[in-house]
Amino acid sequence: MLGGDAHAPNRTRGITGLVYKTVRGVTRLVGGGLDAALGRLTPALAGYASSPEREAVLAALNGVLGDYLVATDNPLAIPMTFRRAGHTLAIDTAALEAQIPEGNGKLAVFVHGLCMNDLQWKRAGHEHAATLAALGYTPIYLHYNSGLHVSTNGRIFAGLLERLADQWPHRVEELTIIAHSMGGLVGRSAFHYGIAAGHQWTKALRKIVFLGTPHHGAPLERGGNWVDVILGATPYTAPFARLGKVRSAGITDLRHGNVLDEHWVGQDRFARARGTRLLLPLPKAVQCFAIAATTSRKSADIRDHLSGDGLVPVDSALGRHDDPGRSLGIPKTRQWIGSGMNHLDLLGSTEVADRIARWLARRNGRAMSADTRRR
Repeated sequence: MLGGDAHAPNRTRGITGLVYKTVRGVTRLVGGGLDAALGRLTPALAGYASSPEREAVLAALNGVLGDYLVATDNPLAIPMTFRRAGHTLAIDTAALEAQIPEGNGKLAVFVHGLCMNDLQWKRAGHEHAATLAALGYTPIYLHYNSGLHVSTNGRIFAGLLERLADQWPHRVEELTIIAHSMGGLVGRSAFHYGIAAGHQWTKALRKIVFLGTPHHGAPLERGGNWVDVILGATPYTAPFARLGKVRSAGITDLRHGNVLDEHWVGQDRFARARGTRLLLPLPKAVQCFAIAATTSRKSADIRDHLSGDGLVPVDSALGRHDDPGRSLGIPKTRQWIGSGMNHLDLLGSTEVADRIARWLARRNGRAMSADTRRR
């Protein structure tokens, strides 16, 4: 999912022009000349200094082809790191103290979604992290290759959190994860693999807030529609929408809400139907909250449950399922639906930020019974 400057002065100059030219070549060469096209793009991108535009392009490329970049040892593959203000954090006690002198024992880790990067949590001049900082949290951002399988990223994320907790200059008293879209699946996967590995950070995790996470999948993954909608949002990344049929492992995981290796190993990830999968319940000792969005402004519109925010159906975002045995069981007091919002608006909405703040400010996680009402 993207942020970025939608008012770039020229769509065909600099990095944007380079990407348009190269992606045209990629779409002609898919199936035979992808390496050649990427070979031209790699040194060119390496020549540009870091900027929001370059970061958006790399995030888009990784979201669409990230698994292929890793398999071919392409230097454009994004390694998973923690970042602040676009800068990678060194996971060492002295370095962390120097990099984040205002840090404390309350951490809020922000996990972006498909084709995004950490800088794109700032949207329309708003950043949820500012709201959490006012509540005493220290915000940290995860930056990762969203084209890899969710379970692959989940396992790496779990290990990285363990290192962070071990090296953090303060005792981690409270850890909260704020996750947008695919990021919520990565967070759930990380907790599963963290528990399996006996990681200590899992004991500090108190809350997870899901923003438009496709817990039960997103049917619009089919045919590359995620790429069409997400990447077409800015001039920096619109050319990658041409690669909608070249779906990474991460994108196809969104179809069913895959979070475990067992959900894809030995399976045809492009198959339209799949048998009943092993359900991964939400962690019992962690308070989980879910925010969904609907583009409709009518509270009773049946389309809410079908298209939701344009990508994720409302029921999927709230963890609800027709089969009670497959529902994630998030209490209604920990659910909220924003009206007149699309998938990306969840990042820049002050209503969403206020809802998160109300939940996190309550030690017992209780909220008013009106939490599920749309405004």
